[in-house]
Amino acid sequence: MGYWLGIGKRYDMVESYNDMIQRYEASGPDKKDPSYLLNEIAFFLDLNAKYDGAKPLYQRALAITERVLGPEHPNTATSINNLAELLDTTGKYEEAEPLYRRALAIRERVLGPEHPDTATSINNLAELLRATGRYEEAEPLYRRALAITERVLGPEHPNTATSINNLAGLLDTTGRYEEAKPLYRRALAITERVLGPEHPDTATNINNLALLLDTTGKYEEAEPLYRKAIEMLLRVSLAMQREHPNLLLTCKLF
Repeated sequence: MGYWLGIGKRYDMVESYNDMIQRYEASGPDKKDPSYLLNEIAFFLDLNAKYDGAKPLYQRALAITERVLGPEHPNTATSINNLAELLDTTGKYEEAEPLYRRALAIRERVLGPEHPDTATSINNLAELLRATGRYEEAEPLYRRALAITERVLGPEHPNTATSINNLAGLLDTTGRYEEAKPLYRRALAITERVLGPEHPDTATNINNLALLLDTTGKYEEAEPLYRKAIEMLLRVSLAMQREHPNLLLTCKLF
């Protein structure tokens, strides 16, 4: 995905993948499983907010994966999770939740309760619960996902930083600012060290900390962080040849 996005040939990618799928499907009864390519195209469309185009491709990929690999295969869980994320993004929480729970159940049974993919499913469900205002249900899931990620991937892994940031976001949302602030700072420190000072995740973490400082009246501390995040996201947008999704939001907050 990174190669295509980097050179700006995003629609060429879709056309290329569509051609490959058509060739696979025309190759007879021994044709290869095209679900991976379907997921890739759907992911691209999803990334570019083409949700109506992405949804049937995710659904088709899931149907193929279930039929070819079975309902308990890890790839089936991934396809379920992809569809759930799209439904979640488009506000269809009631449709997304049972899919998140199903993907989590498969991953716990097949991969185990300590697998990074299991932690991802736990986190995704927590995010949905948070989005629907079920904070008390979300918090233990965020904490469980963080504990798994720290144990399995280590305290300096980017996924650990994401889990820390997500827990901080919940605490922030519920007004527990003094608990959230050191977590935001820790997540930022990890992304700066591991991903680098110019990475989009670093900019996002800078913005999150700035927003908390802004909310708690620490405007002089917040302002330079907002400016830094905007400058970074502008550079990222130029490099990607498209606007980073967090850029407009950060500008509005500032």
